[in-house]
Amino acid sequence: MTSFDDRERAFETKFAHDADMQFRAEARRNKLVGLWAAGLMGKAGDAAADYAMSVVSADFEEAGIEDVVRKVAGDLDGKASADEVRAKMAELLPVAKAQLMEEM
Repeated sequence: MTSFDDRERAFETKFAHDADMQFRAEARRNKLVGLWAAGLMGKAGDAAADYAMSVVSADFEEAGIEDVVRKVAGDLDGKASADEVRAKMAELLPVAKAQLMEEM
């Protein structure tokens, strides 16, 4: 095997790892957003965890974050706007990445 093949395999492995980590970070962020929204709705314990998982599941409806924003903003029913949900999502993405790095 040539060094070019080794480098190509290393780049492919890194790309796959980075894509996996991004997916996990976004799912974790969505869970954290779900827990935040559950708190605003007065949910706690299992109800909050169940709601957070429904937010994670909502992300599979379409590409991007708008499916999550629509769900959370709609469920909050005026307690937070879509822009506030987007801001919270942006705020929590680095938190989610840090949590994942601590777990490794």
